[in-house]
Amino acid sequence: MEILSVEHLNFRYPKSKTNALNEISFKLEQGDFAVLCGATGSGKSTLLRMLKKEISPLGEKSGEISFCGISLEKLANRQSATEIGFVMQRPEQQIVTDKVWHELAFGLENLGLSHETISCRVAEIACYFGIEKWFDREVAELSGGQKQILSLASVMVMNPKMLILDEPTAQLDPITASDFMNTLYRLNQDFSLTILLSEHRLEDALPHADKLLVMENGRLTADGEPHKVIAEMRDNAELICGMPSASRIYLELGAKGECPLSVREGKRFIQQYKNEIRQTEIKEYTHSKNKALEMKDVYFRYERNLPDILSGLDLTVYEKEFFCILGGNGSGKTTTLSVASGIKKALSGKIEIFGKNIRSYKNQSLYRECVALLPQDVQMLFLCNTVREELEDAQCSAETLPFDLSALMEQHPYDLSGGEQQLLALAKVLAQKPKLLLLDEPVKALDSASKRRLAEVLLKLRDSGVTIVAVTHDVEFASEYADRCAMFFRGKIVSQGEPKQFFSENSFYTTAVSRMTREMYSNAVTVSDAVKLCRINGLKGTENDT
Repeated sequence: MEILSVEHLNFRYPKSKTNALNEISFKLEQGDFAVLCGATGSGKSTLLRMLKKEISPLGEKSGEISFCGISLEKLANRQSATEIGFVMQRPEQQIVTDKVWHELAFGLENLGLSHETISCRVAEIACYFGIEKWFDREVAELSGGQKQILSLASVMVMNPKMLILDEPTAQLDPITASDFMNTLYRLNQDFSLTILLSEHRLEDALPHADKLLVMENGRLTADGEPHKVIAEMRDNAELICGMPSASRIYLELGAKGECPLSVREGKRFIQQYKNEIRQTEIKEYTHSKNKALEMKDVYFRYERNLPDILSGLDLTVYEKEFFCILGGNGSGKTTTLSVASGIKKALSGKIEIFGKNIRSYKNQSLYRECVALLPQDVQMLFLCNTVREELEDAQCSAETLPFDLSALMEQHPYDLSGGEQQLLALAKVLAQKPKLLLLDEPVKALDSASKRRLAEVLLKLRDSGVTIVAVTHDVEFASEYADRCAMFFRGKIVSQGEPKQFFSENSFYTTAVSRMTREMYSNAVTVSDAVKLCRINGLKGTENDT
């Protein structure tokens, strides 16, 4: 049964000279699990919001959207609120109450349901999502992953027929993101729930999907079964770089047959190759002798009666180094950047910036061409009504930026996509000309091509003398570009090292390539590593041609 129909949809934002959406047409059947992908700014968020009339953006629209055979504009408010669920990228934008139990009940209360009905449905949904242990807690006390699960549960308690999600794993660590995707798949299988998911992290999403929609420049350029759609993308480098690692290895090797999507399928594909040469050459990394950031035995807690967030943290980052910090939600990564930047003061321990105690920086001298922080919530940096005004406020122009924001100049910062907001915020931070650049999730909401361009910018900054410390959940990004990586757990570092060694030794906080190749090869952690080893070894039953 057809549940959603979009026909010849066009949309243009106010004051914009070009359409955000152009002639979009597709259909979803009941029980479909569809993944929507595309570059940052390609129109994915705009399209998803137009499918939920309560949050549909203002602007010029043409075309038709139908839900269960009814035009979306004519759909009753109650039906729209209950049957079309929407989960946002940032759960803080969606959560409206202070207690977990009340958040679950809030939507049902607004529908005017009886106390008995609400109690029963809340109890059921809490059990299904495993929320019982934190049912009575304050929402503010939850981790990022718990908040996102709560947002999902608060939508599902309304018994929707279709669930729309806009990059719901952007702020989640790899393990939590994988768990979240598995939860979506279980909902799809258990209830034949129709799911439309916009996502840049396709490693965990696509193996569950039975339909892949691809957007480019506001147009839908592909719509079909994932294996086939990806196989037909061979010549589109911008999109291919965002596909699952198994698919990219398959395409780069020019293989034939069905395109693999998952780690399991990728492992089977790689087992077709010999493994006489088990590892690639490791380039020796030598860091500077000078320390840009040193933290010794640092402790921090938010309140006297609360547990320590940083617990005897020792961290050393050297000048001209790109250092990535990984770890679960709530492990102390963001707090470390806040303490290192002087925004929060440590309870005890030593912190030195370029060999000078952080307390010795007086009269804001720490922030004058010395230290700059890109926060996780980049909207905190936006003060003006247009991108142009934001750049002028930071005393920088679009022409001098290492990335192109010219097409966005007249838009309000809050109307930008998540990835575009990241780039605008980074532009403002770079205008401070820091020697130590602290980045909290700099690549969240960015497509893979944009990540590569951002990485090129960061590497040029590093080569020019800037030290970069980045907190990230993106293990592929860290494995490709970092000089060294560290894993946080309960407020301290439990392991650190250069990417090949670091990710080869990890079992869970590692790349998909490492998980699918470690039985065949010793230190392959990136797609290029795996492709190189496969080519060197050759297919089984053939002569090496190297």
